[in-house]
Amino acid sequence: MNKKSIAALILVTLLTGCTTRQNATTGEQEMNTATKAAIGGAVAGALAGAATGKKNAAIIGAVGGAAIGGGIGYYFDQQEAALRQELLNSGVQVIRVGENELQLIMARGIGFDTGRYNLSSSIFSTLNGVAKVLNEYPKSSLVIIGHTDSVGSSESNLTLSERRAESVADYLIRQNVKSGRLSTLGYGERRPIASNNTTAGRSANRRVEINITAN
Repeated sequence: MNKKSIAALILVTLLTGCTTRQNATTGEQEMNTATKAAIGGAVAGALAGAATGKKNAAIIGAVGGAAIGGGIGYYFDQQEAALRQELLNSGVQVIRVGENELQLIMARGIGFDTGRYNLSSSIFSTLNGVAKVLNEYPKSSLVIIGHTDSVGSSESNLTLSERRAESVADYLIRQNVKSGRLSTLGYGERRPIASNNTTAGRSANRRVEINITAN
């Protein structure tokens, strides 16, 4: 990176600041997504601008790249905070997988009886909360993934997991989440998060996960 690009990056870093958030797992402070994305966008923009050879192009590119990157990062920071607030005490885990990706693990918030894919009315309020936030943040796509315990054949469990994902997708669509944002997938019994040797473990494995990514 040449001197102009470095100067542009320093300028944008000073303009954006270095905002932190508390890691939900460790409790430690970490740089938030908006700041990381802004710096990443600044680097890309500065390099692209510098490559043109035009006067001040690196600085202009860095500022523009930071605005784009920071905007996406800020959007996901806000969406994550809204989901955590809405799903507080619901049993749903909200996990930051990547800079622009969230994962909702509904092991306790959404449970299924062995061999069943229909939704219990007891989890409607949880899904209503998810749908509410998704409708407030429409610039994201969702992959809904179904899982099962190990009871039954692997073939039937694969089909069952797909139907569980589709049940959640259908419910979210009825809550006005646009169908074009949703896709479904089933993994059957292949990705347990607990032991299938216990009742509690099998219950946890009968779950749905929702991956939320930038649209």
